[in-house]
Amino acid sequence: MAAGVGQQWVLVEMVQAFYEAPAYHLILEGILILWIIRLLFSKTYKLQERSDLTLKEKEELIEEWQPEPLVPPVPKDHPALNYNIVSGPPTHIITVNGKECINFASFNFLGLLNNENVKSAAQASLKKYGVGTCGPRGFYGTFDVHLELEERLAKFMRTEEAIIYSYGFATIASAIPAYSKRGDIVFVDEAACFAIQKGLQASRSNIKLFKHNDMADLERLLKEQETEDQKNPRKARVTRRFIVVEGLYMNTGDICPLPELIKLKYKYKVRIFLEESLSFGVLGEHGRGITEHFGINIDDIDLISANMENSLASIGGFCCGRSFIIDHQRLSGQGYCFSASLPPLLAAAAIEALNIMEDNPDIFQTLRAKCERIHKALQGISGLKVVGESFSPALHLQLEESCGSRENDVKLLKRVVDYCMNSGIALTQARYLEKEEKCLPPPSIRVVVTVEQTEQELDKAASLLKEAAQSVLN
Repeated sequence: MAAGVGQQWVLVEMVQAFYEAPAYHLILEGILILWIIRLLFSKTYKLQERSDLTLKEKEELIEEWQPEPLVPPVPKDHPALNYNIVSGPPTHIITVNGKECINFASFNFLGLLNNENVKSAAQASLKKYGVGTCGPRGFYGTFDVHLELEERLAKFMRTEEAIIYSYGFATIASAIPAYSKRGDIVFVDEAACFAIQKGLQASRSNIKLFKHNDMADLERLLKEQETEDQKNPRKARVTRRFIVVEGLYMNTGDICPLPELIKLKYKYKVRIFLEESLSFGVLGEHGRGITEHFGINIDDIDLISANMENSLASIGGFCCGRSFIIDHQRLSGQGYCFSASLPPLLAAAAIEALNIMEDNPDIFQTLRAKCERIHKALQGISGLKVVGESFSPALHLQLEESCGSRENDVKLLKRVVDYCMNSGIALTQARYLEKEEKCLPPPSIRVVVTVEQTEQELDKAASLLKEAAQSVLN
């Protein structure tokens, strides 16, 4: 009974409100109701009159149709389609396109690529294990030699644990997304190499670029993020923050200011990932990299990665750090979980290369002296400027003034490289995927120094580059 009275009272109130409402309000509501009814009952598209084509007309339309190209057209003179062919090992003396040259292009910093002890270790492993592994580490792809190499790398780097990958590029590209996920924040140097860029892309994190080696710019970004975190502390508690840098930058040859980065790490509570492919086996008294170079406790770095394709003259890469950090990659590192593991012969070669590094610590001083010698000799070349630290084994020669377009700059530098090649010095231009690079470096000639090159050969290369620049650029 009470419910019925309540319903009647509601109806009375509705009728009363209807009479009291302004006229314009009622008109507007009426128009809206009619519009909704029209939308509900009207068709969303107009039916076109059907027009049946004849068989001849259909065939003509098919013949006229031109599909869009799967990839953009590539000129036949593109460098990627006209590569140099190497016959024989790319050691101190390299044979390129049938011409014998002194090698200033391969990253064989310590000259171990054709070392007899390294080759003997690889051959013994080949006879014992065969060529490949045919399986990832988690599926019968873990060999005892892999575990030995990981143990040796951890001991050499003075960290708790190490993990190896079968491909150098995939090492840092897999490590970054193993930790940094969507919503996390990564502060990265704008000169970071392409492998780091691919890792950042795979992580889908929020990327913030800071100017190359500019700690003031990095701190500005960190302060801005600190201010944002204060506005939303609940979100800040679950957001991870990383700084990703290289020890020696592949694209510039510059060293990162690691001591300043450590201060910023503890001040703003961020983690540091350090990519050392160019500095491992190069910097430090024993070749342990930039931490040894600056005398920094390696535990201050959350994760170190490097490839084994430069100083160790093998294939693959490794990460090292605390055990709980490394173990996470065994479950989340895509390159580790899904790629066939490193061929045992290459793991054995890397172990022997580590033996040589430990037994001959003077090799690092020899390499540094040769780097400094050619760096000094290359100064003052008309039209070219030297980019990179004096102790970097990979230097860049860039044009002092651009010709007006990147394409013309590349062609001009290629003429310098060809001039040197014809005179018995093998150099190379730095290559980039121009449409995918975040911050595309300027065109350059890369000069790589190894311990095998004699002082006379270093002086010859520098003299020839000056001669080539004088001939081509002036």
